[in-house]
Amino acid sequence: MTSDDFFERRAGVLLHPTSLPSGVLDQDVERWLQLMADIGCSVWQVLPLGEPQGGLSPYQCVSAFAMNPALLPDYPRINRKLRAFRDYCAQQAGWLIDYALFKILKQHFENRPWFEWPEEWKNRFPEALARARALYADEIAELSWQQYQLHRRWQEIRQNANAKGILLFGDMPLFVAHNSVDVWANRERFLLDESGMMTVITGVPPDYFSATGQRWGNPHYNWEYIRQHQFSWWLARVRSHLEQFDYLRIDHFRGLEAAWMINADCETAIDGEWQPMPGDELLQHILDTMGKLPIVAEDLGTITEAVSALRKKYHLPGMSVLQFGFDGHKDNPHRPENIERDRVAYTGTHDNDTTLGWFLSLPDDMKRTVIKTLGALDVILPDGSIAAGAEHRVVESLIKIAMMSRASLCIIPMQDFLHLGSETRMNTPGTSNGNWSWSFRWEQVTPVKIQVVSSLITESNRLIK
Repeated sequence: MTSDDFFERRAGVLLHPTSLPSGVLDQDVERWLQLMADIGCSVWQVLPLGEPQGGLSPYQCVSAFAMNPALLPDYPRINRKLRAFRDYCAQQAGWLIDYALFKILKQHFENRPWFEWPEEWKNRFPEALARARALYADEIAELSWQQYQLHRRWQEIRQNANAKGILLFGDMPLFVAHNSVDVWANRERFLLDESGMMTVITGVPPDYFSATGQRWGNPHYNWEYIRQHQFSWWLARVRSHLEQFDYLRIDHFRGLEAAWMINADCETAIDGEWQPMPGDELLQHILDTMGKLPIVAEDLGTITEAVSALRKKYHLPGMSVLQFGFDGHKDNPHRPENIERDRVAYTGTHDNDTTLGWFLSLPDDMKRTVIKTLGALDVILPDGSIAAGAEHRVVESLIKIAMMSRASLCIIPMQDFLHLGSETRMNTPGTSNGNWSWSFRWEQVTPVKIQVVSSLITESNRLIK
């Protein structure tokens, strides 16, 4: 796929596989893809498919390469003689054995993080690793087989989707978790002290989501070392994702131009500083190596001219979120009239409240501002109050505005298509409870809602035939 292909008008839906009724990659996926094809949605956007660490967040994973075993409903017993399996293990040897060994050792050491393991394992003494590979050979093979089955199932899904004219849109976190196999096996690629602990921590300064900023707790990259090795780990990571997806969103794209560095002993993200990053060199290496950049830049938050220039240099679409478009500033990139062709238009993202929940949470004066901006004046009564049910008109209007925008791609969260409230929100940044657990029910997808979405896609000229 070339960059020009991206700018064909399409409509899609944001729905993580765990939000399917079954929550796994079973027959629900085929039913879902058929539904998408029937209504004319031609892009399925998902969150990262990696294996969450302790909780459910797909943005803090065990591995930057492995898929989440919880997505696999069932699979046959291991067949070590299968040629395809042996080929897969050979092709993925750069991460697969370390991943399996990491999981086995974590269990052996009572799920403690790698930096609390005994010295020989923490520091990967060669003789200790050799003993472990021999001792746990069967377990390593089983975990490798599991990843092979996940790979096969997802490739089957991708082929099925593409045959129906549907493109898969993935998501790749910029940073990886400290307690991950990526850091344990490649400490030199990260800014750590001699004991393996972080010296600086990732996050963002105070913003829309948090008055104290967000302290993510991921390690920063040692870009000097990565540059010396021609960005090989990053290239392998991007290549792995593009084997799974047609498009790829880089989460926190802003961090490729400059990243917010917080001293490890700071309890919040307020005290930090922006440090320049070699994103230009990295993107050029990806382009030179792969010949394409089917990448979307997550450029939300405070975006500088340098970040925008980097995105535009490589012709990467950015993101516009309508929920952010009502601050009254005429140059706001999220205002409908400011959304250009090189954007992906959303009503909200996985980090936003649903559009229904967002509107209901606004103060009355802001609700009236939104209604007036949308041109739905008839729902404001003579006494200034807002008519019952107006919130559903707002949801319908925002979906339609996103669809009718100039953005080449329009993505609507499934919750908004279903007009669902805050109880179905996917994630609330800065909180740890109640996130990542929502799933829809098939009976919620009524014929009326299907027809509304289908008509909007046709009307907005986003139907791909």
